[in-house]
Amino acid sequence: MAVVTGILLLLGAWWMGPSLFGPASAASERQVVDATVVEPVDCTAADTEETVRFRLQGKIYKGLLSGCGHDQDEKLSIALAEDPSKVDGPVEVALAATEPGVRDLRRPVGLGLLTLGCAGGGTYAFLLARGPRSGLA
Repeated sequence: MAVVTGILLLLGAWWMGPSLFGPASAASERQVVDATVVEPVDCTAADTEETVRFRLQGKIYKGLLSGCGHDQDEKLSIALAEDPSKVDGPVEVALAATEPGVRDLRRPVGLGLLTLGCAGGGTYAFLLARGPRSGLA
């Protein structure tokens, strides 16, 4: 019975979708593009911003990346929060790997933890149903 309950819980969680383990992020609104570092900044000062160049829909844009330590002409993957064609001057960008909602791991990690919880609960139910064992002879 515990095994069936665990399987039904896992199927229900899978059916619910990604919103079960956290709110739906704005990943669908964020565009991820490749960029090149144009003006690198040394990491000696606080609140540094590097200038990057990226191409979107055939146009080249400049972006400000909050960070430091990259090399000149280094290739990066960045996430855009807004449409650069609607912004005058450089657009604010973030590294795609650090931007929330981009390549989100909540769903697979949440389902894995739920699976372990169901397995642990099933094992515990089995041990309770089996009852105490007599001493070893």
